[in-house]
Amino acid sequence: MTANAPLRDVPLLPADLKIDRRPDGSIIARHASPLAPYPTKTTIWLDEWAAKAGDRVYMAQRDGAGPWNTLTYAQMRSAARSVAAALLERSLSANRPIAFLSGNDLGQAVVSFAAQYIGVPFAPVSPAYSLMSEDFGKLRYVLAQLNPGLIYVSTGKPFAKALAAVVPADVEVVYAVDPPPGREKVTALSELMKTVVTPSVDAANAVVGPDTVVKFLFTSGSTGNPKGVINTQRMLTADMVMVASGMPFVEKTPPVLVDWLPWSHTFAGNHNINYVLRHGGTLYLDDGKPMPGLINQTVANLKEIAPTVYFNVPRGFEALMPFLKSDAVLRKNFFSRLQAMFYAGASLPQHIWEGLEQVAVEETGHRVRMITGLGSTETAPGCIASTNRCARSGMVGLPLPGVELKLVPNAGKLEARVRGANITPGYWRQPELTKAAFDEEGFYKLGDALKFVDEKDPSLGFLFDGRVAEDFKLTTGTWVSVGTMRVEIIHALAPLVRDAVITGHDRGYAGALLIPELEPCRAAAGLDASATPEQVFSSPVLAAAIVSKLKEHAAHHAGSSTRIGRAMLLTRPLSLDKGEITDKGSVNQRTVIANSQALVDALYAETPAENVLKVS
Repeated sequence: MTANAPLRDVPLLPADLKIDRRPDGSIIARHASPLAPYPTKTTIWLDEWAAKAGDRVYMAQRDGAGPWNTLTYAQMRSAARSVAAALLERSLSANRPIAFLSGNDLGQAVVSFAAQYIGVPFAPVSPAYSLMSEDFGKLRYVLAQLNPGLIYVSTGKPFAKALAAVVPADVEVVYAVDPPPGREKVTALSELMKTVVTPSVDAANAVVGPDTVVKFLFTSGSTGNPKGVINTQRMLTADMVMVASGMPFVEKTPPVLVDWLPWSHTFAGNHNINYVLRHGGTLYLDDGKPMPGLINQTVANLKEIAPTVYFNVPRGFEALMPFLKSDAVLRKNFFSRLQAMFYAGASLPQHIWEGLEQVAVEETGHRVRMITGLGSTETAPGCIASTNRCARSGMVGLPLPGVELKLVPNAGKLEARVRGANITPGYWRQPELTKAAFDEEGFYKLGDALKFVDEKDPSLGFLFDGRVAEDFKLTTGTWVSVGTMRVEIIHALAPLVRDAVITGHDRGYAGALLIPELEPCRAAAGLDASATPEQVFSSPVLAAAIVSKLKEHAAHHAGSSTRIGRAMLLTRPLSLDKGEITDKGSVNQRTVIANSQALVDALYAETPAENVLKVS
């Protein structure tokens, strides 16, 4: 019934693809539409909207549980220019950039636009490196790469330990409220905002151009030390023009976003901030997160502010789902003007897709279009985007105008590489990594594999076909597509597991380390709230339920490379410091396996232990 409900009619990227098949088996795919002109720098948009709609709110953030603090376009521009004048006095540069250690806040936004006005690069660093790490290893590595001339934190006390451990005493720290204790060289942001704007600000802005470095975005570092991805003005402005062609409905209505996603990642820090800026919309900073307790703040914000587009990672949609089902006030406001939902960062489990469609239909009578794309920190991030023909999870769409997609045969798959104005020039101070990231024609190697939805109808677009580096061979000689199997196993075991780590390299069959969800597992085990996690996860009733679901999956997947032979629950917390999980919650398959070798060996033991779930 839900599948037959009409879709809210919003235009997306036209399904029009040009294909060039080369003799070596590689494929070049381009969108039929050309890339429209793009501006030389992002601050042109801020100047434009400050002049055209100066009283419109650009960003807003709650004061705790109180009202929203707001910055209009005119206020943002004025504050940024004053801070820019102060930054010019500090001789900052690419060799002495600004580093943001704290999370999303209005102060960081002001300083970042100030830096963009005068061409000073900045680096939003994941707050987890300061607040969740035990050894500050990644923070120390990142700051050593940057050599920052100035540090910004929203509040000083939470970051005092990290600052003392990693940041030299002679580096100035700017704070929004409460200076970090124990440091002498500190300045309140409010003081910088009092600086008189001089002609030197406009003179510096006039020099900023397409090749000016805007920021360094550090990859999650789940496969090693973080890499500093250089982001230029050309990348950001070209990408937003590309994205606008992929979501043309935004041209009619200024977007309203309610967004928790971290600015230290490209999804929010590039896409969402500039998506709102490019179209004169409003961004409400959501201090909630898709975690127990913190999700309630997101729910409260969404009850008050109705988004026009909702951007999130799959985990965020999953955490929001129970509230959409149970809270009529939330559901009514959330869907009242929602044009589309956009997921990125990982594949969206199909049961979450279908659940979102169901609540949308129950509330509005219509399905709300679920869209996605494919890109990376190195692509600014837009690269491939949904069309109106994308009908299920895993379909990523077509290349955006201006993007050349190269598909190269690799171990039975088509490895994706891209070229265009939105692609990074490389990694900061890491020339060897930069060289390895591009092929001989200048295409950036995404590391993802794609396949046609239908070879006979290329305009249907592409399916995500996993990460090339994650796939492995069994002793049978067959390849295991880790990305594909992971999504299938999560779907087959929903809602009992949050994620699955696929094992089996040089083994006879594929196995899985399952990351369980406590409350659904408690219910499946038939245990009450007094049962401990250990009692829940060791329940034979739960084990039987998981095995039954895996056997049902196996019944439809006869090959050794497409089914799970044995599984085990991985109940220990995953480690950020060890690179097993990123601050976005993404699980690194290879690192978890490397750090769980005893469990992997137990999966394949000739006489398996009791906690090994035997499927076949």
